Amino acid sequence: MAHILVADDDADIRELVEFKLTTMGHRVVAVGDGAAALDALRAERPDLVVLDVMMPGMSGLEAVAEIRRDPALANLPVILLTARAQESDVENGLHSGADQYVTKPFSPRDLAARVESLLGAPA
Repeated sequence: MAHILVADDDADIRELVEFKLTTMGHRVVAVGDGAAALDALRAERPDLVVLDVMMPGMSGLEAVAEIRRDPALANLPVILLTARAQESDVENGLHSGADQYVTKPFSPRDLAARVESLLGAPA
């Protein structure tokens, strides 16, 4: 069981991701924006983070940059989950330091496989 932080300003998406990951046996903390994500992961370091790109206040891209600048968090696996699907968006997301980039609409099964892959566990 892993501790996973999910940040998305869309409550329906947040609940869907939380439900899928919880049914897989993971402990999930869900928040609504990038700043809350940074606060939560500094309070209790998760094993993996799932971030929406477009959130109010601090975007997922800004949150990834903050994570990568913090030596205590720099190796934390990050998945960006976003509606931004242009090739340049994917490049920007991966260049920002994300390990995976998943576009909405997404398959919960695909997201689960990517989570398990980053955690080093079988899907």
